[in-house]
Amino acid sequence: MAKNASKDTQIALAGAAVAKMERDQKRRAGNGETQKQGSFMRLIFGIFPLLVIPVVLYNLLAMAFGGPVQDIDASGQLIQSQAAPMASLLNERFLGLPMISGVEWVLTKGDAIVLLAVIFLFLEILKSTSTGTATIINHGISLLIFILCLVQFLLMPNFATSTFFILTAMTLLDVLAGVIVTIVSARRDFGVAGDV
Repeated sequence: MAKNASKDTQIALAGAAVAKMERDQKRRAGNGETQKQGSFMRLIFGIFPLLVIPVVLYNLLAMAFGGPVQDIDASGQLIQSQAAPMASLLNERFLGLPMISGVEWVLTKGDAIVLLAVIFLFLEILKSTSTGTATIINHGISLLIFILCLVQFLLMPNFATSTFFILTAMTLLDVLAGVIVTIVSARRDFGVAGDV
């Protein structure tokens, strides 16, 4: 009878283990949809260069604030503007905070765009430490954004500002830093994999 009891116990334990494995498998299958959605969003985040956000913001402002490059003075002569039509908009006050020293710190709209771009450049450099396919696509799109910014800076009057030049330089730094960091990370991963 003791043998039957131990056999019954073993059968019960085996049945419980099988039931637990099935429950775990069902739970994992249920989480699979969430993981697939999460990995899709992670893929989009990995491919999408964040510096495109301040560049698009600047483009929207430039389109909305397109002033004349040439004007006619009081004598009827055509005069060429020496500054970008958008320069006055970028120099407008965006935020002002009183300081303890008694002066007021003023952040202009152009400064706010540059500050936003610095934050996104930092995030882009953090993203470039991975070595997946999405990172390589990200670097390619970042290169296209740099080329677009360079063309806009050289050819379009509203883009010939210091703010846009700094944005263009940041897109170049994003490409260079991203490629260099990815290469260093890949060499490190390759070195670790070769030692194992």
